[in-house]
Amino acid sequence: MNAPAASHPPSPHAVYLGHLKEGRLAYQFSLAAGRPVFFPRVACPYTGSTALEWRISKGLGTVYSSSVLYPRDGEPYNVALVDCDEGFRLMTRIERIPPQDVAIGMRVRFAVCAADAEEPCPVFIPMDAS
Repeated sequence: MNAPAASHPPSPHAVYLGHLKEGRLAYQFSLAAGRPVFFPRVACPYTGSTALEWRISKGLGTVYSSSVLYPRDGEPYNVALVDCDEGFRLMTRIERIPPQDVAIGMRVRFAVCAADAEEPCPVFIPMDAS
C-alpha cells in the first residue's frame, strides 16, 4: 500500500504570482526584522527567520532610478527601480509614457502587465495617467 503523497505549501514565488494574477502587488513582511521583504523568499534576508507574513501593497511608489534601453530591433523601453510606499524597492518598467519621460522622483501606481507573457509582471504607470 502506497502512502499518500505529502502536500507541500506553495512556493513564495507561486503565492506572489497568484496575487499578481488577481491584480495585487504582494510582498512579505519579516516579523523578526520589522521590515518588508521583496522579492519573495522562504527566509528573511536580515535575520534568517522563516516568520514571514504576506501583505498587499497599496501600489503607490516613487521612481528611484530609470534607464532607457535601445534594442537593435524594436522600440526603446525603460527599466526602473521603484520605491514602494511600504518600504521595499523593485525593478520594473514605467508604462503609458515615452521611456525618456520617466523622471526620478515621479509618483507612480501599480498595474499588471500580462500581455504575451508566460507570467504576469508588475509594472507602474504615472499617477496622473488614466
